Amino acid sequence: MQAEALASRFRHAIFENSFNREIFKRLPRLALPDAWLVSGCLFQTVWNVLEGREPTYGIKDYDIFYFDLDTSWEAEDNAIKAAALLFADLKVEVEIRNQARVHLWYEQKFGVPCPQFRSACDGIDNFLNTCSMVGARPVDGGIDLYAPHGLSDVFDRVMRPNPYRNGTGPRDRYDEKAARWKSLWPSLTIRSWDAAA
Repeated sequence: MQAEALASRFRHAIFENSFNREIFKRLPRLALPDAWLVSGCLFQTVWNVLEGREPTYGIKDYDIFYFDLDTSWEAEDNAIKAAALLFADLKVEVEIRNQARVHLWYEQKFGVPCPQFRSACDGIDNFLNTCSMVGARPVDGGIDLYAPHGLSDVFDRVMRPNPYRNGTGPRDRYDEKAARWKSLWPSLTIRSWDAAA
């Protein structure tokens, strides 16, 4: 299917999830630079729509990436607190992270280094698997999409290692996500982490 057609289907599907709709509607109020709703809340909503499930089924949290050159913990904490207030009534976990800070804590948390990002989209580029590599943000009454690996793996329900990472990253984290997602979406096809090396 043509990329434009997949993008149209993707936009339609993610709006089936009422939490995505509300987050898109409210996100500009945070006034965060380069802010995107990313990953699981998007592609897992698509999986649910494809499988005829409740659109919010199995979604653990709603991740927002932004990019602010103020890399102090205090600035990010202020953004986290503002988001917590803005989305409190939704009763879902909204996790917000400044991608300009990721290299400061990633290695300590996951045991492997992380490059210094230059944008929120760099964070999307560095997800461990291709189906996670999606972001969307509200623009001029519509939705801007970012999917550097395309949307085929999302619609085909295939989880494969991110080829841009060339086998680098915490493999145990990849395997952990694969096991959880397979238990929730049995139709998912999982490619081995070794396939990326």
